[in-house]
Amino acid sequence: MNHPSSLSEEQIRKVLRGITVPPQPQIIVDIHMEQAMPTPDINHIAKLISQDVGLAGSILKLVNSNLFGRKNHISSIEQAVHIVGLQSIVHIVEGLSIKGEMTDETIVAMGGLWDSAMEIASYCATLARMIGYQSPDKAYCLGLFHNCGVPLLIKSFANYPDIMEEAYGDTDARVIDTENRILKTNHAVVGYYVAKSWHLPRDLCEVIAEHHNARILFNSGAVYAYDGGKKTLLAILKMAEHITGLYDILGRQQQDYEWESIRPWVLEFVGLSEIDFDDIYEDIKMGNTTSAHGSYYDQSAKR
Repeated sequence: MNHPSSLSEEQIRKVLRGITVPPQPQIIVDIHMEQAMPTPDINHIAKLISQDVGLAGSILKLVNSNLFGRKNHISSIEQAVHIVGLQSIVHIVEGLSIKGEMTDETIVAMGGLWDSAMEIASYCATLARMIGYQSPDKAYCLGLFHNCGVPLLIKSFANYPDIMEEAYGDTDARVIDTENRILKTNHAVVGYYVAKSWHLPRDLCEVIAEHHNARILFNSGAVYAYDGGKKTLLAILKMAEHITGLYDILGRQQQDYEWESIRPWVLEFVGLSEIDFDDIYEDIKMGNTTSAHGSYYDQSAKR
């Protein structure tokens, strides 16, 4: 398996030929600089965000959406930052800046991918808490950025939505196999370089690169070694993708062939039975994520 971090500079140039990786917007740089201070000033970060009317409005709209499940609407950026938390706000701003790189035509062509990224991110954080994973913020970030290569490929290849439909409809090959055959690259590798250029944590970059290799990574008979923490993140992501229905949103399929091929291994790894997962699925879809299911949600707390 050819991992992006092992590619030569020439191979990297070939992968990204004709694809422009968006630079990290200045507001993100400024926020990260404030984060690096010994005592970050949350009010200063709120002020930075407020300088961009569109960004500030988008954050308030998102924070007040049903993804966060708040009864009372938030009316100020400062309040939003304090309630949601610094790390989550940074991830949201980063995600919105990716959307800002797209034309209206690209957003329409994505057919709901942007909204699904926010939903998957929210579900990843919820699933992380449910199974006892210690870093729900990291899971949220993975959900938000795992498909960040997709909009760049849509901008570069007019037929990319059709390629994705073909890829998700293949019951045997990996999604990225179809992309590699037609485009000589794939959204997982491109996403890896976007995430890396934006200085996301190394483990997240690597999970983004591998997120369509789940059949290999979770197959109990596979000899490919993979870090347990990254494997847990990948398991959370694949569950969240399935619950969101990404196979329909992105692949225009009625069945989630990828999930069906990995479901037993993923559930075994996180210590969930089929019934357990079905219950979690229903809880999340119904918005009931605080019910007492400790008998199985706590089984993976050791991970």
